[in-house]
Amino acid sequence: MVRKLSLLLVVILAMSLLFSGCTPATPEETPDDDVIRIGVFEPMTGANAAGGALEVEGVELANRLYPEVLGKKVELVIVDNKSDAVEAASAAALLVEKEQVAAIIGSWGSSFSMAAGDVIRDKVPTVGASCTNPLVTLDNDWYFRVCFIDPFQGKVMATYSYENLGAKKAAIIQEVNNDYAIGLAKFYTDAFKELTGDENAIVAVANYNTGDQDFSAQLTNIMTEEPDVIFAPGNFTESALIVKQARQLGIDVPILGGDTYETPEFIDIGGDAVEGTVFSTFFTSEVPITAESETFLNEYRAEHGKEPAAVTALAYDAYILILDAIERAGSTDPAALRAAIAETEGFEGAAGIISLDENGDAVKNAVIKQVKNGEFVYMDTIEPR
Repeated sequence: MVRKLSLLLVVILAMSLLFSGCTPATPEETPDDDVIRIGVFEPMTGANAAGGALEVEGVELANRLYPEVLGKKVELVIVDNKSDAVEAASAAALLVEKEQVAAIIGSWGSSFSMAAGDVIRDKVPTVGASCTNPLVTLDNDWYFRVCFIDPFQGKVMATYSYENLGAKKAAIIQEVNNDYAIGLAKFYTDAFKELTGDENAIVAVANYNTGDQDFSAQLTNIMTEEPDVIFAPGNFTESALIVKQARQLGIDVPILGGDTYETPEFIDIGGDAVEGTVFSTFFTSEVPITAESETFLNEYRAEHGKEPAAVTALAYDAYILILDAIERAGSTDPAALRAAIAETEGFEGAAGIISLDENGDAVKNAVIKQVKNGEFVYMDTIEPR
């Protein structure tokens, strides 16, 4: 009897050791007090993956250069929002609820940022890099951004159309299920009408959906109205195809776009057809603005052997701004950190000086670039008026 009991105790003890060994505490279950975690949610797969990858490059570079704050290691937690608004909300929820991050960066694509707004509100301060739609930060004290917003960008391109090209009539072709494209088209339209003094200055509006491949019908219909310029805000893939097909149809009027054009894929897809295309963006390496610009450019060139995209510089800035706010707050307490970010003024980032207004938006210059000899070439810097 004693022998059987001893054997039973041995078995129980062995099973106890086995099961306790199979369930070690994970970092998610037991946060490390010596680590500050910053979440990143970006489109790493899907239609917008190229844009997300450019922003992640910037965040990762900043993290390598500035890996600590308050004497603690900064750890990035990067989550794929899969180029989908529903997935973006889920990605943000994962960062807030499971990963327990101190702050969040993202996302490329205003629709994805807007989808995360209610998730992060009153929980985790979040800084967007290139999400330009005004609705991202509107009535949300926990969302900020380091880029200009679309009312300014739309006015910049409308002014370029009117003053530089002498356009009196414009046509719009827009990605109708993309909040960024619809918003930017509206602000361009409003500004162009005001500049021309003509309520009928927009002579045609054509729509398409994300993923469409054939735009010949929209382009043919637009050209019956004989516009002087075409404004085509949308994702880089479809925008490149629009320009390419326009040139194949013999349409030679200028085609303009917004900041989403500045991805290598725009040139890869459009080829020679996108030569001369003009668009607005956030930053140019030809004109470094601050000492941090030089640091960023030197490190990026050494690592990648090429010039960075503007959104890469913005994502870099989002990271270092958060670290600066943590230093000023002296902690990662959510409310204290949110307040410190909101008070940001005169902060020197890679893409320029950052001062946040009452809506959490950066007041920044815009840059105009052109595709020339297969590269994005700086043309001009436009200050807010």
